[in-house]
Amino acid sequence: MATPAEARPNAAPRALTLDNGLKVLIQEERTAPLASVWCWYKVGSKDERPGLTGVSHWCEHMNFKGTANIPRDQVKGIIEQFGGAWNGYTWIDQTTYLETATRDALDRMLFIESERMASCLYHPDDCESERHVIISELQGGENDPDQLLDQELTATAFKAHPYRHPTIGWLPDLQTMTRDDLYGYYRRFYVPNNATLVIVGDVDTSEALGRIEHHFGGIQAGTEVSRLRTVEPDQIGERRLTIRKEGAVAYLRVGYHAPAATDAHFFPLLILDAVLTGAKGLNLWSSFRVPPPQRSARLYRALVERGLASAVAGSLMPTEQPFLYTISVTATNGTPLDSAESVLLEELDRVRRDGITGAELTRAKAQLRARLVFDSDSVTNIAHQLGYFETIASVEVFTTAPARIAEVTLDEVAAAARAALRPSSRTIGWFQPLPVGSGKSKSEV
Repeated sequence: MATPAEARPNAAPRALTLDNGLKVLIQEERTAPLASVWCWYKVGSKDERPGLTGVSHWCEHMNFKGTANIPRDQVKGIIEQFGGAWNGYTWIDQTTYLETATRDALDRMLFIESERMASCLYHPDDCESERHVIISELQGGENDPDQLLDQELTATAFKAHPYRHPTIGWLPDLQTMTRDDLYGYYRRFYVPNNATLVIVGDVDTSEALGRIEHHFGGIQAGTEVSRLRTVEPDQIGERRLTIRKEGAVAYLRVGYHAPAATDAHFFPLLILDAVLTGAKGLNLWSSFRVPPPQRSARLYRALVERGLASAVAGSLMPTEQPFLYTISVTATNGTPLDSAESVLLEELDRVRRDGITGAELTRAKAQLRARLVFDSDSVTNIAHQLGYFETIASVEVFTTAPARIAEVTLDEVAAAARAALRPSSRTIGWFQPLPVGSGKSKSEV
């Protein structure tokens, strides 16, 4: 049986907007008797001001705590009784919720998301108990050296733009945020005119539209969302930070300011990353669960095959506004970080100066083409991609991605490399492990 991606790789969904401003995307996929429902909100950590960092993620947690018509102990069970799966996540540009189950559960899934949009409770006791859960999550992340380095490097690379804030928030804000802060934020952003509802699966479009109108049509539009509009100033010099903390492994991370998904340099830079660290997909939900092909990747050969690193990885994700392209290196035991850094920067300077070869371009395009198929290998992943790209830009950026990648030229990759990999635009982070049991911790910027 063909997968949905193989059957219709560039299929366009049916799109419409309800009177209250809710965007709706429906794509019929008959490969299995399943349906996936995602409800996306244009709200993430970039919408948070100082004092409220982490509020988007905290609201996501609260919106699983029951509604006016769904007791909190039944939220999970409604989908699980159909053998389905549910989840949600928050990142810098978006918050989203999903259910995937048999097609006969479609009405129940739509009911859940309409309740989540309009009728969450935010009981003070639930808000307080979730405070402890989220603070524990934050502290757990800070005990992961690689995750901590990523957080601190991002905060160093950005001086003004709210992309600098970790999605989970800063601890002092989590300690002082109130129930009114949370509920006010929920009511401000969880409105139909700030949302996109996506359905993909074995559904009839006309029937689905009728059920959507039934569940969502009566929800009132909110006032137009006022956005933070901060443009990050150009970085004019290399920035550095060093974290010295108990640990067993040394990490190196280099971040460069990178273009938004709609920028002409985005897809050429994606090809450059495939040449340097191996091709990844564009699905935040699933792409990184499968390791990229790295045997021919330049940085793998320069660092891993030479014994300087046990792992190397690149990350370039489509975002609404310019974010970061990061390269992460896990040093082998006994390898000084300055040695790994020297080799890494030498390779990056070389590709910035000389570009890539025609053979590398051909191979990167083939690998990316395969990864994009895996990005849409199920109704859940197709629905994710439609909603994700509609939230940060437009569905067309997703549906035209294969063609845009195929059209990239060597000159365009070279131009993207020169623009992105400027020494003055980079931020370099080290995690230097201290002996376990020393009780010492220090960071330097």
